[in-house]
Amino acid sequence: MFERIRSDFWYELVNSPVTVVSAIIIAVMIIGCTFAPVFAPHTPFDPATISIMDNNMPPAWADGADPRFLLGTDLQGRDVLSAMLYGGRISLLVGIGAVALSVVIGMTVGLLAGYFGGMTDAVLMRIAEIKFAFPPILIALLFNGILKASLPADVFAQAAVPIMILAIGLAGWVQFARIVRASAMVQRGQDYVTACHAIGLPTPTIILRHITPNILGPVLVLAMLQIAVAIVTEATLSFLGLGTPLTQPSLGALIQIGSQYLFSGIWWVVIFPGIMLLVMVVAFNLVADWVRDYLNPRLR
Repeated sequence: MFERIRSDFWYELVNSPVTVVSAIIIAVMIIGCTFAPVFAPHTPFDPATISIMDNNMPPAWADGADPRFLLGTDLQGRDVLSAMLYGGRISLLVGIGAVALSVVIGMTVGLLAGYFGGMTDAVLMRIAEIKFAFPPILIALLFNGILKASLPADVFAQAAVPIMILAIGLAGWVQFARIVRASAMVQRGQDYVTACHAIGLPTPTIILRHITPNILGPVLVLAMLQIAVAIVTEATLSFLGLGTPLTQPSLGALIQIGSQYLFSGIWWVVIFPGIMLLVMVVAFNLVADWVRDYLNPRLR
């Protein structure tokens, strides 16, 4: 059975070249950004390795370029390609970390509400509905802004990435809770759950070992989609100046820095980070769409 599933998976994947290309792009970005100190040609945020004399260098194929800087340099002389690799690492870390937090909270709330029902379901879902009334970007913006105003600047700068993960993660758990609740309500009426009760299995075992594996499909699809949403949310907050500090900028912060010089002819400082952010988000969305179709038996 598992061999058949594995065979079907690879057959469907190979027959979707767009998904293959998207998956390769995601893998290359994750590897390249994770090991940025290895792959980056320069260390962009170490003052000892930056020369102001190298500022505003155009990409390597343009006139007056320096071949040491493939995608050019910014106003401070930092290599744009290296800054993108370091910035992409933060964007991916925040996106994946925030979604992981949302999955944990959402699945916990959804499983409790869907399995127990009654008053537990009513209370948890009313809380989720109140939370759902506010846009996630607004909640993340308020949470991040409050912490930035209340914490000392040096403390906030050191904890900027965990704060971003916490802010975005707390803003996005409701979608997971609603999907998991609906699936848990269906699963709790199945014969295998009745059999588990009949043989005396404890409730935590039934929920964690028997119900949870049967509801992971929709959660996986939503998680892939939400990674892209979380990356965009982080980029938005950083662009507004409420995200990561300039000493460890994400892609959103790099775009914000470059946008100040876009109309002065230094277009590469904002265009290349913007393209990387766009490609990253689109790739996650395309892979998520394929996973959704693959897990949907009506489309196979």
